[in-house]
Amino acid sequence: MTDPIADFITQIRNASLANKESCQVQHSKMKRELARILKASGYIRGYEDIDIPGNKKFLKVELKYVDGESAISSIDRYSRPGRRIYFAASEVPKVLGGMGTGILTTSQGLMTDYQARQQNVGGELICKVQ
Repeated sequence: MTDPIADFITQIRNASLANKESCQVQHSKMKRELARILKASGYIRGYEDIDIPGNKKFLKVELKYVDGESAISSIDRYSRPGRRIYFAASEVPKVLGGMGTGILTTSQGLMTDYQARQQNVGGELICKVQ
């Protein structure tokens, strides 16, 4: 895997399109923080760490559905390893005019685009969720 974050996003997108109840991805601190933000924003029901004997660790992401439709209509990787895209604090874009959520990595950790504008910090836009 050259881009584990893109793999995480793709697994969530595929699971929601297939109407799966949950999906399991390999654990990392970054993926756990992304799941925390998705839960806080209301896109997933929850997440939990799963330890498997043999030194394997997974993250189980429970997807959220509203009236049979996935809460995530689209989730796309924005910045990628071959093309990093950074925004200054005053230039952080709004996703769907504020109706979606952008997730940024900043000097103060991962946060939504709204939080970054409130705290006046810029950073790398990881993904957009609608």
